[in-house]
Amino acid sequence: MKTGVIGLGAMGANMARNLASAGHLVTVFNRTLSTAESIAKECGCSISMSPSDLAKQCELIIVCVSRDEDVLEMINTIKTDTNTETIVVDTSTVNSDTAKQAAAILEECDAHFLDCPVSGGVEGAKNGALAMMVGGDEAILEKARPTLDSIASNIVYIGATGSGQATKAVNQIMAAGINQAVTEALAFGQAMDLPMDKVVDIVSTGAAGNWFLEHRGKTMLAGSYEPGFKLALHHKDLSICQSMTKSISENALPIIEMTLLHYQRLMDEGYGDEDISALFRLKQNNLS
Repeated sequence: MKTGVIGLGAMGANMARNLASAGHLVTVFNRTLSTAESIAKECGCSISMSPSDLAKQCELIIVCVSRDEDVLEMINTIKTDTNTETIVVDTSTVNSDTAKQAAAILEECDAHFLDCPVSGGVEGAKNGALAMMVGGDEAILEKARPTLDSIASNIVYIGATGSGQATKAVNQIMAAGINQAVTEALAFGQAMDLPMDKVVDIVSTGAAGNWFLEHRGKTMLAGSYEPGFKLALHHKDLSICQSMTKSISENALPIIEMTLLHYQRLMDEGYGDEDISALFRLKQNNLS
């Protein structure tokens, strides 16, 4: 399918590269023109000067932006330039209610919307190995799947519009808990003067092993926090989870609340653009 990408941050740019390699990418749009120029040159595609211009050229439009309001702005901008065959795939992480709003806007124009948040971080985006959680019409997903296969290695249909985003919220809460557990445990081990490289190696092969420990354990111990997933973005996502929780219950979820407080401290200290493993900084300080 003729595909365009709106939003060329770390995730969107890598999606564009993989779409180009598979022969699907036609055009890209990014608010910072120099970024679009760089990706277009690398991928051999055109640059759209507006989201509307991009929509006119594409059968499949992939949106990859940061905030709920950005998603709705893009949807409202392109709606009149879509048609009955247009499929809009939003890979951003937003509230499930935002996904429902976006779908309703496009439905008025007879276009199709899929909420398709992804997990796997920058590494997954680079390797075309993202996990994609899909909400919307399953028949529309099947039309888009051959193209989406170039950016995601595991695409799972969840259910009605909004369910993809709700599933991503599950993922983000779980990631927060894993981050809390791994950083705290490694700070404890370090305080016990253990040979931490060996600790990471052996624990990674046992019942407590997990992706985060395997891929971030040794880098955080070395004081390196190159972002695979920026701390400030996870804070944004957890704020969305907090909002979704309040819509169904008066009771707060402790992992969300605690991690938001910890991330805010790190952001206030200037670490928002580091990887979420920078939480290790706080855990070390607590045990020093």
